Amino acid sequence: MLRTVSNSFINNLLFYQKLTVKKIFSNEELLLYHFFQEITQVFPQNLIIVNEFVFFFLNNENYFYATSKKLSYLRKKFRCRKIVIVREEDVLVNLVYGFFPDPYIHTIKIERNFYSGKAEVIIGFLSYEDRGIAVGCKGNYIKAVNEIFERYVTFIDNEGFRVRIKCDVVKL
Repeated sequence: MLRTVSNSFINNLLFYQKLTVKKIFSNEELLLYHFFQEITQVFPQNLIIVNEFVFFFLNNENYFYATSKKLSYLRKKFRCRKIVIVREEDVLVNLVYGFFPDPYIHTIKIERNFYSGKAEVIIGFLSYEDRGIAVGCKGNYIKAVNEIFERYVTFIDNEGFRVRIKCDVVKL
């Protein structure tokens, strides 16, 4: 596959594209939405279930309250599911950071294939341990994040634009 690394100006244009995360709720998701609101007293902006992961998207004001006060209780209630709370963002780079709050992200860059139009957001970590946290067991977490970007994330200015997330270890 022929790739070219974009220059920093192009990367900045891509990183700061406006986006929306749209989802039509299933019955199970509606039940979880109301359950989350009942426990935390916070209305999620969005809710997406991908495999064993349940992603609750919250606005910035409610994010820290929900993660610090109620996250451990929610994880106990959902023993068979993995609960992830993400800040609802409308800019690509902020949303990428929101999906990976625990490991330290050293760099983020975009590689774009100009012939196919596909882009990879490459997240650089300093250690294999941080990369392992980001990817998840058997790569399940990064697969779930990529499915969300593929199915539910729409770019406002560039509807045909698709992003794939990839995690690497940075060599200093």
